[in-house]
Amino acid sequence: SGRVAQACRDKEDGLNKGLQLAFRSGAVLGLTVVGFGLLDISAWYLILDNTSLMGTFDSPVEKLVHITTIMLTFGMGASLQALFARVGGGIYTKAADVGADLVGKTEYHFNEDDPRNPATIADNVGDNVGDVAGMGADLYESYAGSILATAALGAAVAAAANNYEMGMQLVMAPMIIGAVGAILSIMGVYMVRTKPGANQTQLMAALNKGINFSGVLIAIFSALILWALKIDNWLGIWGSIMIGLVVGIAIGKVTEYYTSFEFKPVKFIAENATTGPATVIISGIGVGMISTCWPVIFIVLGTIGAYLCAAGEWAFTAENMSAGLYGIGIAAVGMLSTLGLTLATDAYGPISDNAGGNAEMSALGDDVRSRTDALDALGNTTAATGKGFAIGSAALTALALLASYIEELKIAADRLGAEIVTISNWGGAVKLNGVEQTGDMVAKMSIAEFMSAFEVTLMNPKVLLGIFIGAMLSFLFCGLTMNA
Repeated sequence: SGRVAQACRDKEDGLNKGLQLAFRSGAVLGLTVVGFGLLDISAWYLILDNTSLMGTFDSPVEKLVHITTIMLTFGMGASLQALFARVGGGIYTKAADVGADLVGKTEYHFNEDDPRNPATIADNVGDNVGDVAGMGADLYESYAGSILATAALGAAVAAAANNYEMGMQLVMAPMIIGAVGAILSIMGVYMVRTKPGANQTQLMAALNKGINFSGVLIAIFSALILWALKIDNWLGIWGSIMIGLVVGIAIGKVTEYYTSFEFKPVKFIAENATTGPATVIISGIGVGMISTCWPVIFIVLGTIGAYLCAAGEWAFTAENMSAGLYGIGIAAVGMLSTLGLTLATDAYGPISDNAGGNAEMSALGDDVRSRTDALDALGNTTAATGKGFAIGSAALTALALLASYIEELKIAADRLGAEIVTISNWGGAVKLNGVEQTGDMVAKMSIAEFMSAFEVTLMNPKVLLGIFIGAMLSFLFCGLTMNA
């Protein structure tokens, strides 16, 4: 942040130098998250595959299924850690920001980041804690979860066909695409540059240039990877990856529209500020709620499209469900394949924000502050775009994780024999079409048959009650964190 403030002192090219420095600094976070994610997944796979920790198996494909389902717990650990980093960091950064503004602006009428206000330091630290550490942990979990869930589903598809070679192809595909995406993200970082005196639209275009460049390359390379792996229906699976990429870009565009002051929604909220704080709050919450509409629609359409591409035919049949769910998982991998770059745009925000704080506290002058403010305003939009990617990928990954969980239950049924099926359904033996199922029969069920036998349908009150409680908890959780 200090270097960005210094770069913005250049009267001729300060804006471009500041943009490049802030963005490349943000890329350190993006590439660290992607690098550690791939390193950790690869290390655990090699440990489990090359040691006696797993025990003995009847066939290699059975071992592959066990390894990939056990590795899902890695995602659970990342998710738990992300919860604390995200919530703790988020509460700290907003509390510090609001506290600094209440004291500095409301009580003493200081400028933003005035050095006479000690809370300014807490605010600047908070930007890093919430938007760098918290977002990094959140997307690390999404990134690892998407790869692991897709790998587990790929192994399940291969196990149904009893084909180990197919299993290795489907398990390795998301990992290789992630690795290639990391390299292409580095190339995209160096595409970001702008002209002196650029406006917000031009600054956003400069960032989009890097994202679009990497997006086009990952589209080409992912097709080559799937073709080289000789995956059946590689074209359909590539279609799922393309849908994930397009949905990610679409969510980013919608987020940009609703958060950039170049567009109508933000101007509408600003107009409401002329009549007092109450109308700002009402219009702000209203616009925020409306803004969720299009991302949800994109995710729904993307999920259906990815499923149909990978399933191989235009029908939601039981036989093709595992392949279709693999398509949804790899669509999430496609969306996060350029995470190194997407996360750079997010971390860029607090870096440029703190550069403005450094400029104000060091009395570098209004011209420097105007350049850092231009970079900061862009950062507010890019931070929201990063959050859109995090939520969109999590929504796609959720379905794949649920399917992977079912595969884990089927393995457990096989291990425990008849015992699990007598206790699993709250005391009653599991029946399919009136026939009682033993453990090995449960393990061989398709996902659709498993859901039918265990009555996982919306007509089962237990399932519906669980959905209600789960939806309520998110609102309760948000209310508690806002009041914190």
